[in-house]
Amino acid sequence: MQKTYKYRLYPSKAQEVKLTAALEVCRVLYNSCLLDRKNYFESTGKGLSRIRQQEILTADKKRVLLLNEVHSQVLQDVLFRIERAYKGFFRRLAEKQGKAGYPRLKNEGRYDSITYPQEPGFKIEAGKLRLSKIGQIKMRMHRDIVGQVKTCTIRRDGNHWYACFSVGYEPEKRLIPDKAVGIDVGLKSFAVLSNGTEIANPRYLRKTEKKLKQTQRSLSQKKKGGSNRRKTRQIVTSLHRKVRNQRLDFHHKESRKIVNSFGLIAVEDLKIGNMMQNHHLSKSITDAGWGGFLNILASKAEEAGCRFEKVDPRNTSVRCSRCGESVPKTLAVRIHQCPLCGLVLDRDHNAALNILQRATAGTAESYAWGEVAHSGPSLNQEAMSLAAW
Repeated sequence: MQKTYKYRLYPSKAQEVKLTAALEVCRVLYNSCLLDRKNYFESTGKGLSRIRQQEILTADKKRVLLLNEVHSQVLQDVLFRIERAYKGFFRRLAEKQGKAGYPRLKNEGRYDSITYPQEPGFKIEAGKLRLSKIGQIKMRMHRDIVGQVKTCTIRRDGNHWYACFSVGYEPEKRLIPDKAVGIDVGLKSFAVLSNGTEIANPRYLRKTEKKLKQTQRSLSQKKKGGSNRRKTRQIVTSLHRKVRNQRLDFHHKESRKIVNSFGLIAVEDLKIGNMMQNHHLSKSITDAGWGGFLNILASKAEEAGCRFEKVDPRNTSVRCSRCGESVPKTLAVRIHQCPLCGLVLDRDHNAALNILQRATAGTAESYAWGEVAHSGPSLNQEAMSLAAW
């Protein structure tokens, strides 16, 4: 399995200058190689291969001394990025879904990472990271690396620097719980589990939105190219980074709880990109980060040996989880009331039960359906009359 470990770097001023210069050299090389491919195709009608561009790069290093300031494997990785960008472009052309998106030039400040494909270009020494052409950089290793390190990517995020190590390893076998769970993600609650557990929506972006608006408004009023604009832009970047880190931490912690408790995890196969087209809900969906959460949950489930199932999301909120009756309702209706069997549940809890039902249909786990549907907490008669009122 592949796993990535991310650590904060604390380069000195001189090292930061070298890292920034390396990013700029790689950006210029990326743009140059992209233009070479485009011009070569326009003049000959044929594509320019990565191997040929590597030969050109070797010749350029003899006359462009600035290229020698960056480790050779880092420069070669730029050519691999170009190749991946073109492969993605041709794949999108073949799929014929929307615009293919031809690879674009990178503007200044828009190339934020370099990759050392293998040692000895990088080496971890006593909690510090030694990079070829850069030197030994202080690194905060908040956890040990398990497995064999394959590559090292240095990433700039505003005024922060990070080292990301891609590691190949074999996960340890553990006792897998025999419990199954269905998960319905939402906006009122971040997620509701089929056992009735509700995970509150933290809404990190909404909580920071006022400060973000004020800072972005201030940024728009600053003179372009000025030092005040640069400082304000760093503040905006740091606010977005804080929200992103809070959301990522929340996703990791909640997904870990679920994976440690259940052996079968069922979720909806959502088309989040299509849902984002609803401008009334797009900001809330972005704030919740469903896609990131489900990807992390799937990764942790695979690592732990759990079974992770995606099911058809159609009518999970409409169908009654006890009798299967269709009970249409709008988004404003938060209570499921079945006129046929009398089941009264929160609509998200009902949807989670249906998700689990679809994942376990026809399997050994399906025997528990009757018990699951009936064992979930339901509303009493007073709550039923209040909901109807």
